[in-house]
Amino acid sequence: MALPVELDTARPIRVRNKLHYRINHWPIWIFVFFIAPGPLTFDLFERGFDRRLLIWLGIVMVGTGIAGLRGRLPGCEPAPYIIRFTEDRPNPLYRRLCYTTAWGEVVAFAVLNAAGLAYAIATGEWRLKQMYEYFYFPIAGTMWLLGALGRLPRVRRSTAGEGHERRYFYGSVWAVTVAQPLLWFMWKALPRSTASDAVKLVVFLGILAFVGNMARNGLLPRTRPIVPGELAVSD
Repeated sequence: MALPVELDTARPIRVRNKLHYRINHWPIWIFVFFIAPGPLTFDLFERGFDRRLLIWLGIVMVGTGIAGLRGRLPGCEPAPYIIRFTEDRPNPLYRRLCYTTAWGEVVAFAVLNAAGLAYAIATGEWRLKQMYEYFYFPIAGTMWLLGALGRLPRVRRSTAGEGHERRYFYGSVWAVTVAQPLLWFMWKALPRSTASDAVKLVVFLGILAFVGNMARNGLLPRTRPIVPGELAVSD
């Protein structure tokens, strides 16, 4: 099957971001930075909100709100930053910081949840909380370091490859954001047993693979390669 592509000439060009468009992107980045401390996020799903989480949420809302008002969050800019997908423009620090943070979470949450299920199947013991406490920041931190070095899609020093790099980012985000809620639902709905944990792991990995393959084939929003050469707009 031929990989579908988007032609730059077929994409609408906008010179300003509408106010509702900018506001709609703010909650996305609130969520991204709110879940960045993985062990706290684990506590949220285990026990619900507490004082620590409310304080952290307040800090994130204030910080991202200020950044958004200043146009320093992706999608919250007064005007699109990227118009030519092959143009060798500097990738602003705020974009690199935001997408680097998201990369760390996408990888760390998926790896730890799969590892926790695999460990439970092999030993009959549930140690996911301990895994988050000991391994979340080493895993996410490794991705954040790679991002700081400009080694991840969408966080390189130049935006020249944006037409292809964004599909890797959105493909990963699609896969994890579909698989994670379904895993949480299975955690609540299925009984605690080795057989149930095996079902959860197979379904979780299967969804990651299936959605990831859909993204690879350009079948999900923002996962089609954009053929360079003409004007286009990137979010």
